[in-house]
Amino acid sequence: MDYRKSLAPVTTVTRNLDLMTQGTGNIYETVIIVSRRANQIAVEMKQELNKKLEEFASYSDNLEEVFENREQIEISKFYERLPKPTLIALQELEEKKIFHRNPESAVRQSKTSA
Repeated sequence: MDYRKSLAPVTTVTRNLDLMTQGTGNIYETVIIVSRRANQIAVEMKQELNKKLEEFASYSDNLEEVFENREQIEISKFYERLPKPTLIALQELEEKKIFHRNPESAVRQSKTSA
């Protein structure tokens, strides 16, 4: 997914809890869903950043000369300015882009209907 084009806010925004819990009916379950998705996003972003920064990796042991690589700094700053993974996950939840299911609730429903 291209997180650069995300419509997620960069700062904290007040959220409507009723809208957030529509799919689950439980704020705690919603928080777990968002946190798991945020972890997935964070891992993807970290891998992408590491892949880009690896191009600048120097494997020589030359300690005499230490210089700043402008491109590397710009890439790092760009990723720092992106919305945080939690905010992206919350935006995805609001846009109904997150698929989730709770196997425990499915088991409970089948026991009560039997």
